Amino acid sequence: MLLVYTHKITPRVNYIFKHIFVRILQMPVSFTTKVEEFVAHSGPKITYTKAPLGTEFFIRSHDLLFEQGVNDVEINIQKWGDEPCFFSTGDASTIPYDIFAASFYLLSRYEEYLPFVTDEHERFSPEQSLAYKNGFLEKPVIDIWAYKFLELLKEKFPRYEYPKRTFKFISIINVSKVFAFKHKGLIRTFGGFINDFFTLRWVNLWNRFLVVFNFKRDPYNTFTHLLKLQKETGIETLFFFLISNYTTFDTNISTTSATYVSLIKSVGDYAKVGLLSSYFTYNNSSKLKKEKNKLESITNVPLYRSRQHYLRLNFPDTYESLLDLDILEDYSMGYNTAVGFRASSCTPFYFYNIDLEIQTPLKLFPFAVSDRALNTILDYTVDESLVKITTLKNEVKKVNGTFITVFHNESVGNYGEWEGWKTVYKNIVK
Repeated sequence: MLLVYTHKITPRVNYIFKHIFVRILQMPVSFTTKVEEFVAHSGPKITYTKAPLGTEFFIRSHDLLFEQGVNDVEINIQKWGDEPCFFSTGDASTIPYDIFAASFYLLSRYEEYLPFVTDEHERFSPEQSLAYKNGFLEKPVIDIWAYKFLELLKEKFPRYEYPKRTFKFISIINVSKVFAFKHKGLIRTFGGFINDFFTLRWVNLWNRFLVVFNFKRDPYNTFTHLLKLQKETGIETLFFFLISNYTTFDTNISTTSATYVSLIKSVGDYAKVGLLSSYFTYNNSSKLKKEKNKLESITNVPLYRSRQHYLRLNFPDTYESLLDLDILEDYSMGYNTAVGFRASSCTPFYFYNIDLEIQTPLKLFPFAVSDRALNTILDYTVDESLVKITTLKNEVKKVNGTFITVFHNESVGNYGEWEGWKTVYKNIVK
């Protein structure tokens, strides 16, 4: 067990040290404010305070972990070897930067509590983030710092047996449009034919005809293929279903459709299922509750996983609403318009509510890349997308983290704008 001496044990200190040591490095950690207890400890130990006690492994602490609320924080990005870092510690410190305060700033999404300009969907955009501005969005720097720190700890305490974690891959499937043409009701189906005709989309019109009249399988109905790949590869696959009324942003078929209900039940028999909460739930807890209850009534099991449609997050309100409904896992930590690590870590972590200064039971699973960002926003080709996903995957493998991707059932259908993406998905999971 690692013992940490500090002048004050705060919720922030407890939170970030446990993320780095317990969840990333797999090391148990405890804290003390008593010098005699620290001196008597025979195992690995470090001090995290303003001045060293002697010649021990010492990290000079930044004030951030001993403050409350949010303040203007001065950040100067420098280099720790090849990696960007900040919160310089001075010559007396064993390491040149306070990686614990820096990690808390990034992991808690401190910058998203500060004033910022929202995009058209009222979101925090990646371009405003510290990671994007300084070129490290595509690196899980918190995990990288942790492993750099571990190497120095091993030099100081070589006899301790340091555990190792293993790389993990989670595939998220967003089901926001379960079918391209089928089961959309008379009005939407007829409107689709008319729209294709007047916009001269002849290929789409022909495919719509073939699918609606059962001459061809709906191209978005890829669930059998996805479940087969899960079985073959052993990759954990989570399906998030959109359960909402039709809106401008939520265009799935109705949950009154027996076909849709049957599909959800069928997928739930072979894979884990979660709620893709609709566009307007991010600031409407009553609507979120209705959708959660609806999905639970379909699956007949308690629901504790969710994602936000369009990744609409408002700190801390959105996550507080999830906690109020006993949702314990959220998979929205990432960007719609960029790839990389929004919280700068590839390790699932607990949501820290800065307004209340507490670690909550809500576990956040950060994803690194989505098909929509690559294909629609960044306009990558299939080959470029495969290279980018592989690069991000390798970054996570270096630190034995959890690599999480987001694909849609339609992107695996190889239809229209998604031509070639079935191969991308297959290559990534195999």
